[in-house]
Amino acid sequence: MLSKNQIKLINSLRQKKYRLQHGLFIAEGLKTIKELLQSHLELHALYTTQSFNIDAISNSSVHNILISESDLKRISLLSTPNFALAIFKIPAQQPVNHSGLLVALDDVRDPGNLGTIIRLCDWFGITDLVCSKETVDCYNPKVVQATMGSLIRVNINYVDLELFLKASHLPIYGAFMEGENIYETNLSPSAILVLGNEAHGVSNPIEGLTIKKIAIPQFGAIQKTESLNVATATAILLSEFRRRI
Repeated sequence: MLSKNQIKLINSLRQKKYRLQHGLFIAEGLKTIKELLQSHLELHALYTTQSFNIDAISNSSVHNILISESDLKRISLLSTPNFALAIFKIPAQQPVNHSGLLVALDDVRDPGNLGTIIRLCDWFGITDLVCSKETVDCYNPKVVQATMGSLIRVNINYVDLELFLKASHLPIYGAFMEGENIYETNLSPSAILVLGNEAHGVSNPIEGLTIKKIAIPQFGAIQKTESLNVATATAILLSEFRRRI
């Protein structure tokens, strides 16, 4: 049975301030937990129900705490908890590798979007993702779940984005509705691709630092759609950057 202090700690980790205070984050989902257990991350605690086979996600050397299904429901963020919840220590930020193609996010707020973008960076071989300080926390439980383990393969840094871009020697491309057609634009293989907030796009200070605005053209006959989801746009733009290599 979980103690009141354990439940209080786990539930507190839903909020960023307590994740920072304790240096811990929650992971749920069998694939995600398995990948994180096999990574460089340090496990703090692994809670599983008695009906779950621990060997399905780890070797027997990993100590796990058996809890009841009702206890798991009390601490899980999932509508249907799937037998296990893990807590890992937040690793120290690593320096940004200022070479190749980087992705920068300007105030992306939706956890699902960030999680998907992290997966896309992993898929397209983007080793570094730079986020403005207003962007949703990558250790938000919903982000962690959406990454499906890709969180451990992408170096994520939270920075003053305007200062970071001003200091960079790489060309900066910004995603805009009114930009140049991505399929007709010269693209550098070493660059920073900036994507903006879901509602407002790239902010004015960051827009002023871009060397080129790029856009995904609409092909629909009616063209009533106002914009693409930021994660969808990221997938299309990264695919085109990588196609040019």
